[in-house]
Amino acid sequence: MPTRFQAVRRTTLTTLALSLALAGAGAAHAEQRVVRIVVPYGTGAVQDTIARAIGDELGQALGASIVVENRAGAGGTVGTSQVARATPDGNTLVLAAASHNIAGYLYKNLSYDPYKDFTGVAYLGNTGYIILASSSLNAKTTADFIQAIKAKPGAYDYASAGNGSASHLGMASFLAASGAQMQHIPMKSTGDAVTELLAGRVQAVTAATIGVTAYRNDPRVTFLAYTGKTRSRFAPDLPTVAESGLPGYAFDSWLGLLAPAGLPAAERDKINAAVNKVLADPKVQARLASLGVEADAKTLAQFQDLLKADWEAAGKLVAASGARVE
Repeated sequence: MPTRFQAVRRTTLTTLALSLALAGAGAAHAEQRVVRIVVPYGTGAVQDTIARAIGDELGQALGASIVVENRAGAGGTVGTSQVARATPDGNTLVLAAASHNIAGYLYKNLSYDPYKDFTGVAYLGNTGYIILASSSLNAKTTADFIQAIKAKPGAYDYASAGNGSASHLGMASFLAASGAQMQHIPMKSTGDAVTELLAGRVQAVTAATIGVTAYRNDPRVTFLAYTGKTRSRFAPDLPTVAESGLPGYAFDSWLGLLAPAGLPAAERDKINAAVNKVLADPKVQARLASLGVEADAKTLAQFQDLLKADWEAAGKLVAASGARVE
């Protein structure tokens, strides 16, 4: 039988060991890596929905806590500029799309260079856009819509997720190709733009599939056409714009994670491997598909090549559309 001194000593050592273990666990928890994914648009935007759709799995793959932050404003340039200024350690990323490179040609005084000040870390997939019209126009087809707009040049409005957003350029390029004129009403998010359309305050919206599929049977709007090169597998009965009378027209968007330039190669490789692991999960693929995103994994070299080609194409798109943001 242990003496009283031995019993007390054993109890003290046990208590000390437990305290040290709890302190160690607390420290480990406190030191868990936190990765911020900045979404440069408001809640409901395509980037926002995708970031939240992959956040849990990505956090597990990286051994980190993922925090999604909405930093909307100025067509996505407010949130993006914050990431450009962040420390290039892999803990601050931006979920970007085609509008990222487009902004470089739209805005004269950007505080960052969309191409030089960022590095691609992970490609996520691709999404197309759908052109919707207010039912008040009584336009059943794209041809009907163009005819109605041309009958009253400049009398109608369209809303977008903001100046320089993909929904802005998609409609601007469509109008340029068709020779029709509408006034642009920039909003803070896709959700806000669609709300304006549903309320009848604007007559058209071009929005990513993810943002409008829920309104397919809403009597207040008419789905006119899909902007991709081929029909969307998410809306196979909807004709493309090219099929609807504007041959050669196509507009879609890549989706991916970018980090500030200067990110160490080892960290870039780690994040890329983690994202590609997440994209290989059938559950994640199904989740993204339900959002209208065709998920795909690319190597870092492939993504970098895509960004370079898209940077060059963005300049041509902006020039063709005639869109400008002062």
